Amino acid sequence: MNKINKCYLLSGAALLALAMSGSALAAYPEKPITIIVPWAAGGGTDATARTIANALEEQLGETVNVVNRTGGSGVVGHTAIAMAEPDGYTLGLITGEINMMHWQGLTQLTYEDYTPIGQINYDYAGVQVASDAPYDGLGDLVAAIGDEPKGTFKASGTGQGGVWHLAFAGFLMDQGLEPDRVTWIPSQGAAPAMTELAAGGIDIVPSSVPEARSMIEAGKAESLGIMAPERIDGFPEVPTVEEAIGSDYAIGEWRGIAGPKGMDPEVVETLEKALDTAYHSDTYQNFMAQQGFGTEWRDAADFGDLMERMDTKFGKIVEQVGLAK
Repeated sequence: MNKINKCYLLSGAALLALAMSGSALAAYPEKPITIIVPWAAGGGTDATARTIANALEEQLGETVNVVNRTGGSGVVGHTAIAMAEPDGYTLGLITGEINMMHWQGLTQLTYEDYTPIGQINYDYAGVQVASDAPYDGLGDLVAAIGDEPKGTFKASGTGQGGVWHLAFAGFLMDQGLEPDRVTWIPSQGAAPAMTELAAGGIDIVPSSVPEARSMIEAGKAESLGIMAPERIDGFPEVPTVEEAIGSDYAIGEWRGIAGPKGMDPEVVETLEKALDTAYHSDTYQNFMAQQGFGTEWRDAADFGDLMERMDTKFGKIVEQVGLAK
């Protein structure tokens, strides 16, 4: 075979491979997609994931399965997402813990190990107390914490070093108080902490306001303020901390869809567009409104920027709280 024929054959093979690649990409997705959730079934993150998965199915025309991979305070599931094939068929609902865990020596994973697709939720930290607590607003509580001896007050809502612990520690520092001035009592989440609050075992639960909804509606607790830039739709009566005490401190738990590092940009673009539409659908928005969860959209680029900013913010808090390793 002469050199000219060989060149034609090689060129033809290359063109065929390119055409097949383009055809396969254009067909994406052509099989079911899996969304890994690093937290247990039945919780807020799981419910959010299953609702957005239903909305995504309508946009992508393929089944979107949700799989729970729990353990290690979120490490197991987040690791499974990062280690998956970056082919667009295994994604995850990653959460703000990815901005905290590596600072505490729980994992080496950071936000840089993921391909952001879109942020779909942000629940800001609220400050909940028992309904019979003697505070006429958030300012009174902050003043009491400062006046009483260190360790007088007890708070709970997550494990040591979890999002609500760090959010509240940062809030105390924002108010010129030591981050450990209030004793943190580790718990399995906001629900058991709210039960303990109602029973008088602790004084403060700095969780999202939606997680405190049942106790608030039962008249056993009240929210004195929310660490958000504006009041949230589900609880319009709860003032922001800026309204309550003049502080612009804002922090909370974000959730978003991401894949492993190294995904094809065209696949990411397809997913980002579908997720944008799914986020704004009645399916998703109505569910989130009914639950009182915060809805906040960021596209892939802005979501990546958010993760970077929050990583720096939580890193400073972890260090000041004394949990950095």
